[in-house]
Amino acid sequence: MASLWLLLVSFMETPPPPAAPAFREALRYWIKLGFISFGGPAGQIALMHKELVEKRRWISESHFLHALNFCMLLPGPEAQQLATYLGWRLHGAKGGLAAGVLFVLPSMFILYALSWVYLVGAEVPWLQAIFHGLLPAVIAIIASALLRIGRKALKSNALWCIAALSFMAIFFFKISFVYIIFAAAFVGWIGNRLAPNQFPAGGSHGAAQLAEEANFVVLPLPVKASWTRTLRLSLTCLACWWLPVIALITWLGWESTQAQQGIFFSKAALVTFGGAYAVLPYVAQQAVEHHEWLTHAQMMSGLALAETTPGPLIMVLQFVGFIGGWQHPGILTPAWSATLSALITTWVTFVPCFLFVFLGAPHVEHLRRQPRLAAALTTITAAVVGVILNLGVQFTQHALWPARTGAGWGSMDIFVAVLAIAALIAMERFKIGLLPVIGACALLGLLAHWVVP
Repeated sequence: MASLWLLLVSFMETPPPPAAPAFREALRYWIKLGFISFGGPAGQIALMHKELVEKRRWISESHFLHALNFCMLLPGPEAQQLATYLGWRLHGAKGGLAAGVLFVLPSMFILYALSWVYLVGAEVPWLQAIFHGLLPAVIAIIASALLRIGRKALKSNALWCIAALSFMAIFFFKISFVYIIFAAAFVGWIGNRLAPNQFPAGGSHGAAQLAEEANFVVLPLPVKASWTRTLRLSLTCLACWWLPVIALITWLGWESTQAQQGIFFSKAALVTFGGAYAVLPYVAQQAVEHHEWLTHAQMMSGLALAETTPGPLIMVLQFVGFIGGWQHPGILTPAWSATLSALITTWVTFVPCFLFVFLGAPHVEHLRRQPRLAAALTTITAAVVGVILNLGVQFTQHALWPARTGAGWGSMDIFVAVLAIAALIAMERFKIGLLPVIGACALLGLLAHWVVP
C-alpha cells in the first residue's frame, strides 16, 4: 500500500509532457539561436541544452547526449550538426535544413560585412591599430583552446605520445593534416583492441543521469535507414555540393581562384574532425603557404573576426575565401571575386554537413554502442592537440616577429607579447569571457596607436 501511495505521489509531481512543437514555433527558435550562438561550440551546445532540454523539454537529456556523441564522430562543426540533427528529429528533413541553415546564416552576413571593412579599411591607421591589438587576443585564444582540449583529450601516456608525434609531423616534416588524422584514427581503432586503457573509448557522457523520457515531448519514430534512402539522399546532396563547383570550373577555368577554393574547401570539409581549431592548421598550410591566397597576419585577423560573430567558428573559412578572392580576382573585379569566393567557400564547407547528418541520423542509437569508433575519435582529438600547438607556434612567430626573414628574426613586438600573456591569464585565471578579452585587446591596440603613433 505504501509503495502504491509513493507511486501515486511521484506520478502527481511529475509534470506532464509538453505538446510537440509546431514547425513554425521551432523555426522561431532556430532563428533566435542563429543570432545568439556566441561562445564557440561549448557555449552553443550549452545554449541548446538549456533551451531544448531544460526549458522547453523538446528533447530528453539522454537523447541530447547521444546526438552530441554522434555529431562528434562526424567531420565538421559539431554544434551546427547537432542543431541540424535535432531539427531533423523534431520535424524531419525540413526541420534539419531549417536548423542547420539558420545556425549559419546570420554569421555569414555579419562576417561578410566585417571582411569587407577589413580590406577596404586596410590603409586606415586606426583600423590597422585595432587589428594589431587583435593579434595577441588570437594567440591567447589558441593557447586557451590548446589547454582546454589537451586537458580533455590527453588521458594516457599513449595519447600524449600521439599529440607529440602529431606536432613533430606537421611542424618539422610538413606532413599533411589529412594524413595525420587518418593515421590517428587507425592507431586509435587498433589500439583500443590491443590496449584499451591507453586508447580509451571516451564516452564521458555515459555516466550522466538519464532523464525520464515521459517528461519530454514524445518524438515521432525516426526514419529507418534503407539503401533506397541512402542512394537518393547521397545523389541529392552530392549534386548540390558539386554542381556549383563544376559550374565555376566551366565558367572561370580550372586555375581560377574560385574553382581552386571550391575543390580545396571541399577536401577540408571531409577532415574537420575536432572543430575549427583542428582544420585551421591545414588551411594555414595550404591557403597561406601553398596557394598564397592570404598571409598569416590576415589569417589571424580572420580568426579574431570569426570569434566575435555568432555561429560556428569554422566560418573563418569564409574570411579566407573572401580575402583570397579579393587578392586574386582573375578576370573579375576584386569585389565580385571576393563575394563569389566567400559564397563558394561557405557552400562547400556546410553542404557536406547535411549529407553526413542525414545519412547517419537513423543510426544514432547503434553508433553509441561502438567503442572502437569512439576510441578512434579520442585518438584523433589527441592528434589535434599537436596540430593546434603547431598552429599556435606558427601564428605566434609571425605575430611577435613580423619582420622575420630567412636570415634572421628581426625585433620582437613587445606589445603583442605582453598583451597575449595578459589575455591568456585573464581567460584562464580569472575566467573572463572571450568577447570582453577581444574587445579589450582591440581597444588597447587603438590606445597604443594614439600614445605611440
